[in-house]
Amino acid sequence: MTLGIETSCDETAAAVLRGGREILSNVISTQIPLHQKFGGVVPEIASRRHIVNIMPVIDEAIKKAGITPGEINQIAVTYGPGLVGALLVGVSAAKSLAYALKIPLIAVNHLEGHIFANFLSTPELEPPFLALVVSGGHTALIKMTDYNNFELLGQTRDDAAGEAFDKIARVMGLPYPGGPEIDKLAKTGNPDALEFPRPKVSDFDFSFSGLKSAVLNWLNTAKMKGEEINNADVAASFQKTVIDSLIEKTFDSAEKFGLKKIVLAGGVAANSSLEKEMREGSESRGFEFFYPSKILCTDNAAMIACRGYYQSLTGNFAPNTLNAVPGLSLG
Repeated sequence: MTLGIETSCDETAAAVLRGGREILSNVISTQIPLHQKFGGVVPEIASRRHIVNIMPVIDEAIKKAGITPGEINQIAVTYGPGLVGALLVGVSAAKSLAYALKIPLIAVNHLEGHIFANFLSTPELEPPFLALVVSGGHTALIKMTDYNNFELLGQTRDDAAGEAFDKIARVMGLPYPGGPEIDKLAKTGNPDALEFPRPKVSDFDFSFSGLKSAVLNWLNTAKMKGEEINNADVAASFQKTVIDSLIEKTFDSAEKFGLKKIVLAGGVAANSSLEKEMREGSESRGFEFFYPSKILCTDNAAMIACRGYYQSLTGNFAPNTLNAVPGLSLG
């Protein structure tokens, strides 16, 4: 039995897994309504809310799993990357419980956790494969050769894809979180109505700051000239440019490294157009495509418990002096 704890940003989450892939409970308390009036996550508010929520969420996860605290064998917790105050709440709770219950503590990288969400959605999935992790804070291509070996092939040099989605949505007056709102609005727009510059970086890295600036400049210029703005067309054209960049790099790297399986992970993986284009592109190129369920795309503790379970098989446990590492890199 693995108890997972996740508090890297604005979701307080706890889950219990039996073995590596059987979810007994997966409880998520979101702070989205709290941060909506600010147009984004306020770190100090997020940290304080985690303090209020953490123990009730853990208690609910244990209760829903139908077990007692004494039946938990190990605790896996996100220790980075993320907001330092938010991370510290989860790490402190995990350390205290592990000490009180006299069970091992496992330190989990949040990005690796997102990849492992696919093992929960697809029990037959096995490495090796190529993973595209796309979230509000990260965009990365990872080669995973086995359960505990990762190679970072490329990542964003500036803004993450999800961050660009949120910023464009905010300028367009759409509510937070902006990514789902852009996806919804784009369904009624013409993706070929506007031509925005595609990010050009070498190898398998990404860049979205230039694209974000181009869209902002277009919107500001149109407003200054008094031109009518079709928000649906802007959303669809912007989204298409982001997705084209993600897909091109993913398929190129999979072909270069001879990987036949492609895995999508992270909060932006919930974008319906990205999932559709990745699926259709994979089928036409002969790749197997894997994608987590919507609830496992967002931040959750089941994916943290899953990652922790596979770390425990190699004895990869953490000391009780574990600290949060907000800038933690992958691998």
